Amino acid sequence: QVQLVESGGGLVQPGGSLRLSCAASGSILSSKHMGWYRRAPDQQREFVAQITGDGVTMYAGSVKGRFIISRDNTKNTVYLQMNSLNPEDTAVYYCNTIPVDPRYWGQGTQVTVSS
Repeated sequence: QVQLVESGGGLVQPGGSLRLSCAASGSILSSKHMGWYRRAPDQQREFVAQITGDGVTMYAGSVKGRFIISRDNTKNTVYLQMNSLNPEDTAVYYCNTIPVDPRYWGQGTQVTVSS
């Protein structure tokens, strides 16, 4: 059974950076479009960024120019480099396929932006 495990979250000050990782237990990532999503407190989960199998990227307007999604298929890992973080980026961040497969939701990784 394939699992996606997110890591790299934490507490960061406004303006800071974090790099999230999404590791797959199998070789799923090499053949899938992958995405990052987030759920802020008391809000629905929302799309953040996506990357195709050959590296074409797309971003939500709220993170464009600040976040960078990338992938390393040799490591079955997708990354999300987050720069210029602000308190509105506080959320639990998840990865999943594009389109979403409910079987692949993991625990996510908490990102808190606060001074």
